[in-house]
Amino acid sequence: MPRAPTTTDVFNAIAEPRRRQIVELLARQGALAVGALVITMGLPQPVVSKHLGVLRKVGVVAVLKQGKQRVYNLEAEKLKIVHDWVKAFEELWGHQLDRIKERAERRAREQAESPTPVKPPKGQA
Repeated sequence: MPRAPTTTDVFNAIAEPRRRQIVELLARQGALAVGALVITMGLPQPVVSKHLGVLRKVGVVAVLKQGKQRVYNLEAEKLKIVHDWVKAFEELWGHQLDRIKERAERRAREQAESPTPVKPPKGQA
């Protein structure tokens, strides 16, 4: 089955780690100029611009010209579809975490109940 183009939907667009990094930077720092993203990410400007183009095409970021600069802003509502999809699995994660916690507590009780041999200090054996 051929892979869908990155610009078909938000899921494909954010599948790439560097695009997720851009989304995270914009979420934390607010609107940023391309130059600031280039410096922060340590990537060449054409690479950053290409990633921004993909994110812009699916609506995750918007661009605003400010003088000679292009400033990108996160359109967080476009990520809601991802949130809604992931939320469907939240119950599974909660169940798994409960099982892990129960197992750890059981092991801790078992270790507390069983006496452990005390090793004599070095030189006294």
